[in-house]
Amino acid sequence: MADPTITEERVPTVVADGVHVTYTVNGGSRGGRGAATAALSRILSRKGRRPAPGARTVHAVKGVSFAAYKGEAIGLIGSNGSGKSTLLKAVAGLLPTSEGHVYTQGQPSLLGVNAALMGDLTGERNVILGGLAMGMSREEIKDRYEEIVDFSGINEKGDFISLPMRTYSSGMGARLRFSIAAAKSHEVLLIDEALATGDAKFRKRSQKRIDELRSRAGTVFLVSHSNSTIRETCDRAIWLEAGRLLMDGPVDEVVTAYEKKTG
Repeated sequence: MADPTITEERVPTVVADGVHVTYTVNGGSRGGRGAATAALSRILSRKGRRPAPGARTVHAVKGVSFAAYKGEAIGLIGSNGSGKSTLLKAVAGLLPTSEGHVYTQGQPSLLGVNAALMGDLTGERNVILGGLAMGMSREEIKDRYEEIVDFSGINEKGDFISLPMRTYSSGMGARLRFSIAAAKSHEVLLIDEALATGDAKFRKRSQKRIDELRSRAGTVFLVSHSNSTIRETCDRAIWLEAGRLLMDGPVDEVVTAYEKKTG
């Protein structure tokens, strides 16, 4: 006979097991070293060669472990430089772990990276480009195009979708990126400060869309400096400080503890 106390097993979508992320930052040069030279120095340092003079090592994430499950919306909170964005990039596979491992179900989508938008192209062309970058077919993009544009709200005050994206404000660009990413269901969607832009109406639409993604058995991670946004959008929070996990639990408990410590 089955034990009536055993509930249906939750399915993990992301498991971080003792994750450390360390990278090298090259300092500015008085000798006129350009961006290309600095980039080459970073490549050489990754291959185990001696770092360039003035370089320093940043230990951004220090032994973080957690499991995320289908249907969860998890807020990452902490002060500037606490490792939140770095952890998201490690989960997305964009930064290697120096120790520990990240296990994911499917390919996580980091908002603003998968939607690889280009400033010299129109918003319309970027909707197509961003959709293709996320693995959508041209037919899917065509079917969802009007929905994406309407959701972003960038045409509410003019035909901005036909203008180059370099003419957009940062808020307009962020809204379009979110709208493209939200047009597709994701097993794991990583959002870094995207909801900090836009008006209250757009934030409300965004939060509703996140709820829809969760209802389709997806997992959403959200980095935001707005505690109210975290409370409204998430049901769980992870508090990082100086790269270490300080608290992981129900969103109200974690955010309240964070506010007491930092307020």
